[in-house]
Amino acid sequence: MISKLSILIPAYNEGPTIHLILNKVDAVVLPHGIEKEIVIVNDCSKDNTVEKVEEFMAAHPEMNIRFFSQQVNMGKGAAINRAIQECTGDYLIVQDADLEYDPEEYNLLLKPVFVDNADVVYGSRFMGHHPHRILFYWHSIGNKFLTRLSNMMTNLNLSDMETCYKLIRSDIAKKIKIKERRFGIEPEITAKLARMKPIRIYEVGISYYGRTYEEGKKIGWKDGFRAIFCIFKYRFFN
Repeated sequence: MISKLSILIPAYNEGPTIHLILNKVDAVVLPHGIEKEIVIVNDCSKDNTVEKVEEFMAAHPEMNIRFFSQQVNMGKGAAINRAIQECTGDYLIVQDADLEYDPEEYNLLLKPVFVDNADVVYGSRFMGHHPHRILFYWHSIGNKFLTRLSNMMTNLNLSDMETCYKLIRSDIAKKIKIKERRFGIEPEITAKLARMKPIRIYEVGISYYGRTYEEGKKIGWKDGFRAIFCIFKYRFFN
């Protein structure tokens, strides 16, 4: 059913933390002997991200890490699209390098694959009993608004469309040509998955260890308006 999981890590100026998330990914033990493939795409970082990744790879030759660099800064969407095309696993999941999501929970997302051959599993920050750092009220309101609007356009019943953790069967993901450069990728991917019928989409609760802007959070209010635009764009025009 699944022998290899590809973990896609888009990285832009993540030098201070990239080794931390790689250590966490390395520590994860996947069930049934599933192999891990780590695909890192450096989006033309201006800090020491490249040096830190190369140092980590040299110190951990046993890990299956594949490292690519964009020649110019093209945005998170382009980095993820590159990683999707390069990966070789049966399923893939996007892992941000900023420590907001816990790789130990890959196994939570894999469970519907084993139980019911799920094609896609969303990790919801708004379900279940898992830890959720308390930060921005208006961000949570905005996330819920965007999810409801997306659900209206796609006829899905998600509780967290904007989540980073989307476990997707790789052959399905490779059919999606991501056009968005920044955080509009979440409604874009969701809209395009919703059209691929029949596929089995599940949702499970996950933890969320959010960052403040001082700690490096990158998403802003402009991304929210872009998400609204994308919800309508990819529902009616693409």
